[in-house]
Amino acid sequence: MRSTTIDPRLRAVARGFTLIELMIVVAIVAILAAVAYPSYRDSVLKGRRAEARAALAELMQQQERYMTQRNIYRDFSNAAGVTSPASAASTFKIFSGESGANPPYWLSAEACPNPSGGTLSLQDCVQLTATPTQSDPLVGSLRILSTGTKSCTGTAASTNFKACWP
Repeated sequence: MRSTTIDPRLRAVARGFTLIELMIVVAIVAILAAVAYPSYRDSVLKGRRAEARAALAELMQQQERYMTQRNIYRDFSNAAGVTSPASAASTFKIFSGESGANPPYWLSAEACPNPSGGTLSLQDCVQLTATPTQSDPLVGSLRILSTGTKSCTGTAASTNFKACWP
């Protein structure tokens, strides 16, 4: 009986990946990332907008409570976390989200604009505004009046209002 031995040079076992296989995997991952990242970014922005709408609703409830106690709404401005007057920050929630350290939106309150010019009295109407702290290409500031009127700025204001207030 003749014994056949395999040359040890031919018994080399393939280990690892070839460069072509690795490049194909990298290309597939890059394509998936290019498709997934914009969807992820849109979802994050939608979530922040929903959070801002909830914060505006909560602030409106606080304003209504303030109105029933003092017969006037309270106005305050909020620029980058500096609230004026400062006492409003202890009375009202001035940001959306969990923390005021880096919130998605700053909240402010002012007298409603009068359709015939000027502004209305704070005894009659208050306008609440949520201003984004980061860029949102579709929706800028969200606004709600104590009369129930809702509006927004940005491209969605004229093209896709449901992005602002679904």
